[in-house]
Amino acid sequence: MERQKDIIKPARAAIVIIILFHLVGLVGFCIPSLQSLFKQLVPYHLLLMLLVIIFSHKWVDAKFFIFIILIAVLGFTAEWLGVHKYWIFGDYSYGPTLGYKLLDIPLLIGVNWFLLIYSVGVLIQYSRLRNALIRILLGAAILVLLDVLIEPVAIRFDYWNWESAGIPLKNYGCWFGLSILLLSLFELFRFKKQNMAALVLLITQFVFFGVLNL
Repeated sequence: MERQKDIIKPARAAIVIIILFHLVGLVGFCIPSLQSLFKQLVPYHLLLMLLVIIFSHKWVDAKFFIFIILIAVLGFTAEWLGVHKYWIFGDYSYGPTLGYKLLDIPLLIGVNWFLLIYSVGVLIQYSRLRNALIRILLGAAILVLLDVLIEPVAIRFDYWNWESAGIPLKNYGCWFGLSILLLSLFELFRFKKQNMAALVLLITQFVFFGVLNL
């Protein structure tokens, strides 16, 4: 019983932080006079969410940190191939909002990929689908749906910009394919069922970008 209480407390704290900071960020982005300030805070927000997820993860060990690094590196590599080779996503470039860049790619883009994959990975843990392939495909579809909401906001607030007049369909196809790959890795690591913090993060992402699209 004491062990369960020790687990529940970090999860509750993480959920409060996730909701509070997304709510504050939403207000900041909705007020024109505050938008410049809150754009500068985006990298710190991502780092905070990373710490919150690490803090709330059950049984933090070397395997978990290997997973974080692996997803971050693969996500960063995919973005490099997209920006410099146009092999993935399409013809686009990053603005300053996501912070410091290495090789024209924000270093924190890898963190962002980890947060997305981990959150959806935990979601499919809660599904009653026994077939791993179906779980992965469902998770990838959810990530594409989230990207549909993210793209207009990202362009508006200079996260990244497309050279084409609109967002290419290739972008969504590549999101789906890359998400399948990264969610397959989540399945391979066989993490024990996690608490609700990651699910709350995923829901707040949908709400955050959904509201900003209105």
